[in-house]
Amino acid sequence: MNVDDVKLIGVMGGGVMGGGIAQSCVVAGFNVRIRDLTDELNEKTRETMIEGRFGLRGAVERDKLTQEQLDTALERLSFTTTIDDLRNADLIIEAVPEDRDLKKKVYAELDGAIKPEAVFASNTSGFAISDLNQAVSRKAQFIGMHWFSPAFVMRLIEIVYAPETSEDTIKLLEGVGEKLKKETIRVKDAPDAYGFVANRIYFAAVAEARKVMDEEIASVDDINKAMRFGFNWPAGPLEMIAGARKGWQ
Repeated sequence: MNVDDVKLIGVMGGGVMGGGIAQSCVVAGFNVRIRDLTDELNEKTRETMIEGRFGLRGAVERDKLTQEQLDTALERLSFTTTIDDLRNADLIIEAVPEDRDLKKKVYAELDGAIKPEAVFASNTSGFAISDLNQAVSRKAQFIGMHWFSPAFVMRLIEIVYAPETSEDTIKLLEGVGEKLKKETIRVKDAPDAYGFVANRIYFAAVAEARKVMDEEIASVDDINKAMRFGFNWPAGPLEMIAGARKGWQ
């Protein structure tokens, strides 16, 4: 299968992340069906996709999309509460909460319901793909597809492959990423570490920044300024950490 064969993408789980993934996909020209537990959750996801801070309406107001593009994108979007409605999907992107057992339970159910040639991609932010793929029979077609939040805005997707993942599956995800106008990187599965590439490096930077703060070498503001102006980071390592400003100043 190549990217032109992907006629329907199923997104398992809505919310901010699943909705953002779906939003990116419909704008890029893919047909997308989101599956969540209730109609109420689906409606909330739809509203966020359109009216949320990073929603389609705002993209039109900022001249990133035209009204016609918004309307066309919404024509490609549908919702369901039934897994069977995803049975003909070519690619399933799982975006359920970051709970290993829940993800494996979802995949075991999907494996028996979705057509055999479909590819399964997990948006996990760090669980080993070689562990999650134990829930399915199609291990060659199982891969990590880690998006960053907000998914519609952030450009990076980490494509994480296990030893069992086929080269065709990796190339398919790279093709999807190209059509989404995202930057993709290949990441070898590392079962003994959590976080793949970007998060592991970021967590390390935050840990060192905390040490600098705890040792009273510099204030929180100056630690953040050091990285923003010294290395052109868009935000300092402590700016997104809740409660950092309650520490030593």
